[in-house]
Amino acid sequence: MKVHFAAILFAADCISAASVATSGDVSGLSDVKPSGGPSVRVEDRYMVSYELMIPGTDAKFEMVPVPGGTFTMGSPDSEPGRDAAEGPQFQVTIEPFWMGRYEVTWAEYKVYMALYGIFKEFEIRKVRPVTNANQLDAITAPTELYEPDITFKYGQEPRKPAVTMTQYAAKQYTKWLSAVTGQQFRLPSEAEWEYACRAGTSTAWHFGDDSRRLDAYAWYVENSNDAGPALVGRRKPNPWGLYDMHGNVAEWVLDEFTADGYAHPAGKRVAAHDAINWPTVQFPRVVRGGSWEFEAKDCRSAARLGSNDTEWKSEDPNLPLSPWWYTSDPARGVGFRLLRPLRTVSRDRMETYWKIDNKDIEFDVSSRLEDGRGVRGIVDGDLTPAIETLKARKSPF
Repeated sequence: MKVHFAAILFAADCISAASVATSGDVSGLSDVKPSGGPSVRVEDRYMVSYELMIPGTDAKFEMVPVPGGTFTMGSPDSEPGRDAAEGPQFQVTIEPFWMGRYEVTWAEYKVYMALYGIFKEFEIRKVRPVTNANQLDAITAPTELYEPDITFKYGQEPRKPAVTMTQYAAKQYTKWLSAVTGQQFRLPSEAEWEYACRAGTSTAWHFGDDSRRLDAYAWYVENSNDAGPALVGRRKPNPWGLYDMHGNVAEWVLDEFTADGYAHPAGKRVAAHDAINWPTVQFPRVVRGGSWEFEAKDCRSAARLGSNDTEWKSEDPNLPLSPWWYTSDPARGVGFRLLRPLRTVSRDRMETYWKIDNKDIEFDVSSRLEDGRGVRGIVDGDLTPAIETLKARKSPF
């Protein structure tokens, strides 16, 4: 299945309420073309924007359709501010998907953070135990913040993007969200992220090559006034209705960062899945988009940053260091965004997007669990009712 740019219709600056799926149609697919807002025709139906509430909460998020197509990944040698790791350029073919209109916010992420206390309570009550038979459905919940004042220095308002989580924690979040909603969520690959950011363009930023226009689309060092991340969606979106793709907070993708850039697929035309540089080391891993403390050149569509656990956890007093949280900048400018593929894939394929992929991360997680400083729990369609039952039992009324 392939959708060309010509098959997509957008009015990104004025999203019509009619384009957002109602509570009776949260699949993001419509039999009729919406009267306004973004839509992508796939065979005889339309991918549309939709809003989804996290079950058992009032936290909600929006997903936007992104068309399929082929694009040139990376930056040309002539692009000002270019780093060698942004090349060599190559062709990537992308299938349609939905992407979060905004970065994941504290309103959403704190629901996941609350699972730590819930899973601990389940352990005490011997409710929903993790066994050999069901451990494929288990996740680890992030421990409570060691120094919340550090993470929340720039605020924890519900509409601010969540930050300082590791890539591992972000992947566990997507596994949990998939289980409780019945939809397949994951981090985007680096190619999918850049494709969505460019939105059919080939310039340094999706709006062109003039950095003086960046103020209208991004929070970055020149206009953030050292105030930290801003509320999501306060600048203009890109042509496909995605906000804060440049600046605000940088965003995790699936790939490992290597100094030789895209040497592995250089000169080829590959599918998005085959373009992924699957991680083999604990770090560096790729974050994209730049943040509120980055210069304009580091917020370009092709700009990349490699994570550094040694530096980003330099103030972490834990041994082993936390597999869920960073403590030190630039991590207060690192968050993530959701992707949901149009084509449903097998559970085995989804596990490749969610699982621990490095022995050092596995050791850190296992050590914390053995010491009682971490907790696992089962995530499935019965989790929300189980939480509601737990709350009722603990209620004094």
